[in-house]
Amino acid sequence: MDFTLEALETPALTKAHLADLLFEQIGLNKRESKDMVEAFFDLIAGSLIEGTDVKISGFGNFQIRVKAPRPGRNPRTGEAIPIGERRVATFHASAKLKDQIQGSAGDEGSQEVEWSLGTE
Repeated sequence: MDFTLEALETPALTKAHLADLLFEQIGLNKRESKDMVEAFFDLIAGSLIEGTDVKISGFGNFQIRVKAPRPGRNPRTGEAIPIGERRVATFHASAKLKDQIQGSAGDEGSQEVEWSLGTE
């Protein structure tokens, strides 16, 4: 199944826009579309909070990384301030996504993007 994204009105693809695409192109009702998008992102966030990596084939990997404590500096006063250990979420694009991005770098006049779901 292919999805077509027409030129976005905003500079970013939002959850609301994703829900609209599910409504328009799959036929789910608006409430189901919104709930599906929310459930998808809640599942990813919940897995990351638990420390589980999220791997989406053909798209990329979301991982939690622990950053070690380090010395920092208050930019206003110049005072040294310790920055504690913290967990951060990282995203690494898959080779397939990187190739698609590089292939589209020369397509400046393109107004549509095609997405495909399923195994290829």
